[in-house]
Amino acid sequence: MDPLDLVKLRPLMARTTGSPEVRIGFIDGPVMAVHPALAVEQFRQTGTRAVACTSDDSEACVHGTFVAGILSGRRGATAPAICPNCTLLIRPVFAETSRGQEHPPRTTALELAAAIIETIDAGARIISLSLGVANLSEKGMRAMTEALDHAVYRGVIVVAAAGNQGTLGSSAITRHPWVIPVVACDLRGHPADTSNLGSSIGRRGLTAPGIGIASLGAMGRSVTLSGTSVAVPFVSGAIALLWSEFLHATAADIKLALARASAAGRASVVPPLLDAWGAYRDLKTRPCGFSGFDQR
Repeated sequence: MDPLDLVKLRPLMARTTGSPEVRIGFIDGPVMAVHPALAVEQFRQTGTRAVACTSDDSEACVHGTFVAGILSGRRGATAPAICPNCTLLIRPVFAETSRGQEHPPRTTALELAAAIIETIDAGARIISLSLGVANLSEKGMRAMTEALDHAVYRGVIVVAAAGNQGTLGSSAITRHPWVIPVVACDLRGHPADTSNLGSSIGRRGLTAPGIGIASLGAMGRSVTLSGTSVAVPFVSGAIALLWSEFLHATAADIKLALARASAAGRASVVPPLLDAWGAYRDLKTRPCGFSGFDQR
């Protein structure tokens, strides 16, 4: 099965390519900004780090360009290209090292917390985190919690990779009650053996395609990658399209629609599969702003 069909994104993508008013905080590596298959006219820089790659073979550039292709590739390119007309607020947090030296991509909690606040203050409605956190100190934990609490206060949805260690348990990011953790699955919907699972991940998270996914390579060739980082943009992209169709919906409305469509809240360490079209139909049948969804 096609990954977009698996999570019922195609009918939603047929309705819209996304709205520029919907801004996605893309906290990842730098992006090959001259790539002809990327909708670079919708890219915006936040922070002081350059958006564009300086080395097209660095792990940071490869990862950033790949994930950006899933979200902002041009339709018809060798990438899912979920929401090319949404605005991508690019905030790189990965240093550009040679390939193989920094996989999976990681950043520090302090750097990530600062990036989250910067992109929220720049107008992001969604924060997309295809990454892990290293060197977590008490100070870093406090900064992360404050940044994620800031997202709650501003009504910004945070989507984060569950992690690829194949363990039971949450991380400093995914244990926050506002975050949507994402588990990777194959094209039959079976979770990857390497995906982290857990009670909070199963209760609040979603599963999305993340094994053998093709997207854009930094040097022009198509690249195939796997992992929870790959699954995250399917969820953040679906949210961006839903918000594009329902611009006046609240974050609580969107989260409730995703939960209702995907049967979230069941007692399992494995989260349910994303159902983008089901969430669209749910939002279509209810007035926005009256979800009664508890944000705590």
